[in-house]
Amino acid sequence: MSDSSDDKQLPATAKRLKTAREEGQIARSRDLGHFALVAVSLGVLAASARPAIEHLRDLTAAALRFDVVTLKSPERMLERLHDMGLSVLPMVIVFGLVGAVAVLAAAVASGGWVFTTKVLEPKFEKLNPIAGLGNIVSKAQLGDMLKACVLALVLGIVGATYLWSHHEEFVRLQSAGGLVQAFEEAGELMLSGLWLLVLVLALFAAVDVPLQRFLHASRLKMSHQEVKEEFKQQEGNQEVKGRIKARMREVARRRMMAAVPKADLVVMNPTHYAVALKYDPDGPGAPKVVAKGTDALAMRIRDLAAEARVPVLQAPPLARALYATTELEHEIPMALYSAVAQVLAHVYRLREAMAGRAPYPGTLADVPVPPELDPDDPRHSRTAARRGTATP
Repeated sequence: MSDSSDDKQLPATAKRLKTAREEGQIARSRDLGHFALVAVSLGVLAASARPAIEHLRDLTAAALRFDVVTLKSPERMLERLHDMGLSVLPMVIVFGLVGAVAVLAAAVASGGWVFTTKVLEPKFEKLNPIAGLGNIVSKAQLGDMLKACVLALVLGIVGATYLWSHHEEFVRLQSAGGLVQAFEEAGELMLSGLWLLVLVLALFAAVDVPLQRFLHASRLKMSHQEVKEEFKQQEGNQEVKGRIKARMREVARRRMMAAVPKADLVVMNPTHYAVALKYDPDGPGAPKVVAKGTDALAMRIRDLAAEARVPVLQAPPLARALYATTELEHEIPMALYSAVAQVLAHVYRLREAMAGRAPYPGTLADVPVPPELDPDDPRHSRTAARRGTATP
């Protein structure tokens, strides 16, 4: 089956999503990062506008101040520039840290926190220029380029419209009452225009976040063959598992058949059921079922018991009840204690008779079994329904 993109119509499985996340493949929105960076930066600027303007006023005043020493020694201009740069550096660092935190928070909000080093691993196939050219002209790259062009065009139109509508106010700044007032008015005008750009970025981010999630889910879609291969990897090859289960059943059957010669008796109905019981009179528990089977397996249990001189008794209701209610290596249910005790007593009398220590006990009389335990008893379903129990 082909694994082309046309065949990949199934949504990604949980394992595929987890693997992609471990490799750093998550939905990221650049527009959301741009919006967060610009919005937080403008918020910081608006909050610190007054002290920032005063600081810029002092820097500008200091930069425009000249004296005789400066004129005679022009190299002092470099020292003044160095001092001015150091005075501005703390503001730039704080501003940059706030912007970095904003971008990181936007990335976590869009795709969650992911830390992986796999993206840093060298991939030599990326050095292939033909493959690189294919990536450049791919639908994803063309879509990103078109989106960036549209965003730049919209921002340019909004910015140009704002500047044109306020150009008279910018011109009037030349006749402001002073440098501080000019800085304040220019700052207010610029902030107002930048907030419009932030609004545009917010609209683009509101569209881009769900779009990137949709595109990410589309990129991770799987074909039927990929889903089958993943299922095989998770669950294992079903044919191999089937053979293993068959082998385990065969081993369990052999172990069960090996326990038949050690049983105390085998209870049968003539053709369908056989159950081998083992009882330790000195032990604390009740008799246990060491082997059971139906049809051909029941005949095999009967033959093994005959070869080992294990008594085989015909008690159809008891055989059916033991087979239906008791698992291998488990004790018989309390409701069958009386019936099994009668059978064991008959077996012990047979052994005594065979040893010449007692008369022959005759044939085993009918052993009564509660009807709810015998699946073939016509009263079984009625009794089970009346007691609110499921039929075996």
